[in-house]
Amino acid sequence: MTPARSYLFVPGNRCERIAKAIGSGADAVIVDLEDAVPPAEKDSARASVMASLDPAQPVWLRINGSQTPWFEADRALCGLPGIAGIVLPKAESAELVTELHTVAARPVAPIIESALGLSRLAAIAGATGTQRLMFGSIDLRLDLGIPGDEAVVDPFRMQLVLESRLAGLPAPVDGVTTSFSDPAPVEADTRRSASLGFSGKMCIHPAQIAPVHRGFGPTQADIDWARRVVAADDSAVGRAVALDGQMVDRPVVDRARAILARAP
Repeated sequence: MTPARSYLFVPGNRCERIAKAIGSGADAVIVDLEDAVPPAEKDSARASVMASLDPAQPVWLRINGSQTPWFEADRALCGLPGIAGIVLPKAESAELVTELHTVAARPVAPIIESALGLSRLAAIAGATGTQRLMFGSIDLRLDLGIPGDEAVVDPFRMQLVLESRLAGLPAPVDGVTTSFSDPAPVEADTRRSASLGFSGKMCIHPAQIAPVHRGFGPTQADIDWARRVVAADDSAVGRAVALDGQMVDRPVVDRARAILARAP
C-alpha cells in the first residue's frame, strides 16, 4: 500500500466534520484530541469522538501526551473499532510507543517535536508499533528556542529521513503549513518537503489537500525528462547510452521509472 501523502486534522470537539473530512480526498484523517481541543472540553470531546467512530471509515486519533492528565482516558479509546491508528504527540519514549501498540493493537505515528524526542529518535523509529514518523516543526522550534522560518530546522528533518530509512519505515510526514487560503505556499512547502525526502504532510484545512498531492507528484518537466530517459534506455537494448551529453546509467533509469510510476 502506498503511504498516505495527506493527513487532514479534524478537531475532536467538532466531530460533525469527520464525514466531510473523510470525503475531502485526504489520504488519511486524524481526529485531534490534543491541540485542537481546549482543556475544558477534553472530556466532552472524547465522548463525542467515541460516539462518532465508524468501523467502516476508520480514522487516526491524536491523543493527548503522556505528560497530561487526559492521557489515560484517551488511551482507552485507542483500541476501539473505527480507530485506524494512534498519533502520539511529543513522542519521547520508544517503550510508550510499543505499549500503546500492544494494548490497542494499532499502529502508532510518533510526532517528533522536542529535543528529548530527537535525542531518542533511533529508538522511537525502531520501536515495535511505529508505522511512520511525523515531524512537529512548530513545537520543536519552540522547544529549542529557535526563531526563523522552516529552513532552520531542516537538519532535524534530515534526521527523520535517515532514521526512517534505517528502520525500514516509509518516508516521514512533515508538519503543517499554517496558510490555507492560498494554495501556492502549500504546494511550495510540499515540494520542499519532498526534496528533503518526506512523502507525507499534515494538513489543517481541506483546501490544502490538492496542493499537497500536487507537491508530492512529479512536475511536467520531470515527467518529460523521465520519458526521454526511459525511451533512450529501451532503445539501447542493454548498451551504454548518453542523453543530452550525459551518460544514462542504471540509477538514472531507475529514478526515471520511479517518476513515471508517480505520474498521474
